[in-house]
Amino acid sequence: MATMPNTFVIGAAKSGTTSLYDYLRQHPDVFMSPVKEPCYFAYAENPPVMAGPGDEEANRESGVVYTTPEYESLFSEATSEAIVGEASPVYLYDKDAPRLLHEQCPEASLIAILRNPVVRAHSHYLQLIQSGREPLDDFEAALDAEDERVDAGWEWSWHYRRMGLYGRQLARYLEYFDREQLHVYRFEELTADPAGFAQTVYRALGVDPSFTPDTGVRRRATGVPTFDWLHRFIGTPDHVLRRWARLVLPEALRDRILMRVRNANLRKPPLPRAARARLAEAYAGDVHRLETLLDRSFSDWLTTDENRIANDG
Repeated sequence: MATMPNTFVIGAAKSGTTSLYDYLRQHPDVFMSPVKEPCYFAYAENPPVMAGPGDEEANRESGVVYTTPEYESLFSEATSEAIVGEASPVYLYDKDAPRLLHEQCPEASLIAILRNPVVRAHSHYLQLIQSGREPLDDFEAALDAEDERVDAGWEWSWHYRRMGLYGRQLARYLEYFDREQLHVYRFEELTADPAGFAQTVYRALGVDPSFTPDTGVRRRATGVPTFDWLHRFIGTPDHVLRRWARLVLPEALRDRILMRVRNANLRKPPLPRAARARLAEAYAGDVHRLETLLDRSFSDWLTTDENRIANDG
């Protein structure tokens, strides 16, 4: 019988899921899919149209899978690990994923990292600017275009505002899963103490919490490249210098150097005040729903206090 995962990092996008995937993958009693975001439970029944700029290429490069045999093959090398998992942040957003996950993995542990949805939306916009896919150089214009893009079949990465409606999204999961199966963390818990956060998650999943992962490199940082040529070089695996580096440098060291150079080359434009106010108003009702759902305050996400804003990710 094919091995199926028992643990899913379901989101949110741009909230540290790549880092958590990396920390889980390092643990000796955890097997994580070699493809970080298979997206199977979001795409199997209703695959997106992929009508946006670069949608098809981006999903092809990330390794998404659409069939059960393809999905099962991702876990074929799992052996005796207690935890078998994957990390597809679209699962939190997708309407069908909770039902489909419950049908095939009803006892699964679900992990969600929640980032201030206002900041998350801007971060996702910057990621698509960084990749050269976002044609609009004004964040508010991109927000204005969201409904039209969704109707036209642009994939989920373009749904900047919608993806931050965590109250609505987690409520769908609690229709199928017990609250004890859902482990919810704040993004700040990860950024304040990455190793400690990883050990908290290990403990929640029932594996050795004394294991300390390598948390030295921030992955998937977003921003606008200062030097386009350097950003292109880092993103070109077949460049002659990259090929040379593969011959003389260990993979771990090579990866660390590339990530540090990549991140140092990124600058993060500030979130425009008008866009922040607009999104805070749009999210207010859902944030209150989330607070009721989890019995926990998230009121700081809606603040206009500049001192608190500076620390929200």
